[in-house]
Amino acid sequence: MTPVDELNAQIAACERCGRLCSYIREVATVRRRAFREQDYWGRPVPNFGDPSGRLLIVGLAPAAHGANRTGRMFTGDESGNWLFRALHEAGFASQPDSTGADDGLRLKDALITAAVHCAPPANKPSRDEFENCRAWLVRTLQSCPRWKVTVVLGRIAFQETLKALDESGLRCGIRQSAFAHGAELPLPGGRFLVCSYHPSQQNTFTRRLTREMLLGVFLRAAELAR
Repeated sequence: MTPVDELNAQIAACERCGRLCSYIREVATVRRRAFREQDYWGRPVPNFGDPSGRLLIVGLAPAAHGANRTGRMFTGDESGNWLFRALHEAGFASQPDSTGADDGLRLKDALITAAVHCAPPANKPSRDEFENCRAWLVRTLQSCPRWKVTVVLGRIAFQETLKALDESGLRCGIRQSAFAHGAELPLPGGRFLVCSYHPSQQNTFTRRLTREMLLGVFLRAAELAR
């Protein structure tokens, strides 16, 4: 078992946050009507992708009926459809669609993680839940030594990633107010932090984030990483 495999197993078995554990199990039991016949994952969702990748993508948290159902980051919901289409067009994903953990999708030179690995009620983790889960993000940063670029999806993921970078020893001195879509922020050792709006329906329906904007972030990340 590789260090990343071991880390993923530990993430999936985590029970640090009682509220989140209760919620994801309840969702997996009750289920949404459209997915009533499916078995839900109903556990913390591990990292997904290439552990030797030069691109690290940090989201906020799994969706209750997306990754919490399928067991794979950004899989089974509209946000994932946007993300994987952009990753495919930028050369990081083997296909543009992500419907289930057995759909054959593979990431190339990229790994997806999150600030929180359990789906939270109302998509809002508490401060304590962010703090409890940050150790997994720190360990992900430390377990993937080849990463050159981290793309953060949304302001909250950006803020949590800054904290994790500091705790992992990469003291970057970046202010939390520096978040802006498309911002490129240098990190020690020739690395970069690149910001994007989150591909949530709140952003895509209002066209705050377009497909062209999201693709542009990953095309630039590819240039910086490679």
